[in-house]
Amino acid sequence: MPPKQLSRKQQRKLYTSLAGELVIMAGTVMLAYYFEYTDTFSVHVQGFFCYDTAYTKPYLGPEESSAVPPILLYAVVAGLPTLLITITETVLFLVQYTSKEFDRSEKTVATGDCCYLNPLVRRTFRFLGVYTFGLFTVDIFVNAGQVVTGNLAPYFLTICKPNYTALGCQQALRYISHQEACTGNQDDIMRARKTFPSKEAALSVYAALYLAMYVTCTVQAKGTRLAKPVLSLGLVCMAFLTGLNRVAEYRNHWSDVIAGFIIGSAIATFLVVCVVHNFKGKLLLSDDSPMEPQPTIGMLNMGRMESPLEKYIASQVSASFTIRHLTCSK
Repeated sequence: MPPKQLSRKQQRKLYTSLAGELVIMAGTVMLAYYFEYTDTFSVHVQGFFCYDTAYTKPYLGPEESSAVPPILLYAVVAGLPTLLITITETVLFLVQYTSKEFDRSEKTVATGDCCYLNPLVRRTFRFLGVYTFGLFTVDIFVNAGQVVTGNLAPYFLTICKPNYTALGCQQALRYISHQEACTGNQDDIMRARKTFPSKEAALSVYAALYLAMYVTCTVQAKGTRLAKPVLSLGLVCMAFLTGLNRVAEYRNHWSDVIAGFIIGSAIATFLVVCVVHNFKGKLLLSDDSPMEPQPTIGMLNMGRMESPLEKYIASQVSASFTIRHLTCSK
């Protein structure tokens, strides 16, 4: 079957939509970059009470020494969904390609006068593109929350090293609000002011829920009734353990981790339900729906059976007409 050609109006609409999506994606990436690697947005300086035990936990070293270092987290969050979605879409495409229905299906989808896009590539790029957009969106939400709140890490006073004598901390309830109170390393202090919400918790639960919903909604093969929930629960458990590790290492408060879980879950649910529609888009090889039989002239001219109610109404009308006719003749 030859590929389906799009009209000029459809091509123009497609190109406009694609250009708009690229602009939105580029803007999202740039905003995430400014939040992450520049000082464009200054962090709110939150004060503290002298000798506050909520911020005197031990400092276990930089993020690279954590049980879940950033390089491992980012590699899993970026690599695992890409690998899993690509393999799953390829297997589904090959299964449908070798089925008997392939002969009456479209092999390609036309996107212009000269460009044709394989349905496998189209679906894979769609799901991975939405996933990537969600990753940057989670990063923006988390960085915005950290910049606005400036919430302090549990180990803040350990690296802040304030001079309690010079600050006049004879009483524990004295509130210190100026930034010059800390004498420790300024880079470590700045990182300790950006903990709410937890970025690691948000990214991990976003990736886990997106993949769990993808596997649940897409894989419909026999024998996966138990494998799908096991895989989904395993992914969610990994995300939960990531947040738990942040609290155990005194790098985040429980409130930071819970807020990160809420942000990641909300964005993943919104994208799956409202953007990719539970991954229920067009089939890999979209079958041409059979033409509905059009009523022929003979069928239109066929007599219609009257119901008992219609027969009763017709008899009453006929009887009334007969009585009126006899009355007028007299």
